[in-house]
Amino acid sequence: MTPTIHGALQAGVEAIGARFVECAAADFSSNARGKTPARDDFLAAGGCRMASVVLGLTITARTPPDLLGRLLPSSYQDVELRADPATLCAQYARPRAATVLCEPHGRLRAEQTGREFDANELSPRAALRRVLARLARAGLRATVAPELEFYLVSRAADERPHELLAARPRPGSPVREMACEPDSVERAGYFAPFFDELYDACALLGIPMAGYAHESAYAQFEVNFRPGEPLAQADAVFRFKRLARQVAERHGYLASFLAKPFLDQPGCGMHWHFSLQQVHGGANALLAENGQADAPALQQFIAGLQRHAAAASAFFAPYDHSYDRIRRSDSSPSRANWGLDDRMVAFRVPRSSPANRRIENRLPGGDASPYLTVATTLGLGLAGIEGAWEALDEAPALPATLEAALAALEADAVMRELFGAPLIDLFCTLKRCESQERNGRPDPRRDWDLPFLTEQA
Repeated sequence: MTPTIHGALQAGVEAIGARFVECAAADFSSNARGKTPARDDFLAAGGCRMASVVLGLTITARTPPDLLGRLLPSSYQDVELRADPATLCAQYARPRAATVLCEPHGRLRAEQTGREFDANELSPRAALRRVLARLARAGLRATVAPELEFYLVSRAADERPHELLAARPRPGSPVREMACEPDSVERAGYFAPFFDELYDACALLGIPMAGYAHESAYAQFEVNFRPGEPLAQADAVFRFKRLARQVAERHGYLASFLAKPFLDQPGCGMHWHFSLQQVHGGANALLAENGQADAPALQQFIAGLQRHAAAASAFFAPYDHSYDRIRRSDSSPSRANWGLDDRMVAFRVPRSSPANRRIENRLPGGDASPYLTVATTLGLGLAGIEGAWEALDEAPALPATLEAALAALEADAVMRELFGAPLIDLFCTLKRCESQERNGRPDPRRDWDLPFLTEQA
């Protein structure tokens, strides 16, 4: 830890008056893993330490039987969780406590294979930083803005985890939505106390929430963020999902980003808008020099996503359940198509002024990792620009199953080069373990998806 980083962490902790500092690292499921050391221990270490086996946990906290020794050390050796001072802030609803985002570091060796690597190579957040460095070397930077869809739900009366109901505006309220009312301020108004507290909590954590609206299903909402720098936006989404769950619990709801909690209702997407600027001068790289017509880079960016959409689907739809949203499409894309101002396609070019020309990636579900989503989109988009690829009019179909997407990811040389073999191999191993556990249940949706994913995905 450098003196500059130590000084920034100390100043931040003192400004908050924190006695404890929560060190949170994002795993592949966007769950926060880490520890909460006391102030002095945190400052001495610049974070904390954690057993490397935690990097290999599924969403149900299982370790795949073939993982230790092959992909991670069987010794459970420690890794460092190094804090990023720029992310230090007060914790929501906990006086005198801070929270900070961390990344794992430390040399690891898998004994059976002899593979040596740094724990940082397994971090979704670090993967995004590496893609952003690649973008900068190409003379480009990105501005992104996410839109998150989620449901407010409640358990059935007997608290059975396999049954969900659209939430009432408050516990015990007789008011229940009787029809799907997109953009209804009347219906959204019943949930105003929840959104008021959520907005205040977002301000505390520096999350740039810009507004919300009622979506196209019972108790479904969309939250918009102001545009910003990619890493900060991915951090904000990672924190927002957890924060929304915490605030919802205080109001008697569950906030769920599950891709398709109700099979007869629209699913939940995590749509991202991407624009590119030249590092020198700041001109929109998706526009021609005259500032009016589209530059070739716009379609080339889309072409990169189209060519590798099958492999990218493993990150955009990371659970067996996620493919219900693709197979039972209701305003969700099922092909890697693109179009102008068309909300039915995977990659949409919204109607905008030339200065705001951008591309919207509509493939990711609400259960996707924001870090892997942004890294994949920018990395593949850059590959399309550098390869001068042409966008496809005949769009390929997306994988219909998680296993098909994982097989495509493992075989995709561009994705392996972008993310590295350690991350790809660990991700696929964890996802196959989750899939095996899920599909071994008598009723996978009832017995695994709803109990485990509703409150975590």
